[in-house]
Amino acid sequence: MSNAGLDNRHRNHDGEISHKHGTTTVQTLRKIYGQSYAAGHPETRTLSEVLPQLNETSLSQLRRDYETGHLKHKLAKASK
Repeated sequence: MSNAGLDNRHRNHDGEISHKHGTTTVQTLRKIYGQSYAAGHPETRTLSEVLPQLNETSLSQLRRDYETGHLKHKLAKASK
């Protein structure tokens, strides 16, 4: 059973995403989700560094792609 944090983030999914894709830079994520992704964070920061501060929209996009299995493919395509 997953426990939601104070901000309703499910720790098991966020932990899995951070563990598997935590070294992905904000720059790469912006290639996928647009320039406003992880607003306020430098493009050199990694996903594991910004994940706890992501707004609901950015987090929802990331979680949706992770849960549907599309995140890995999108990251591979964006890093080319």
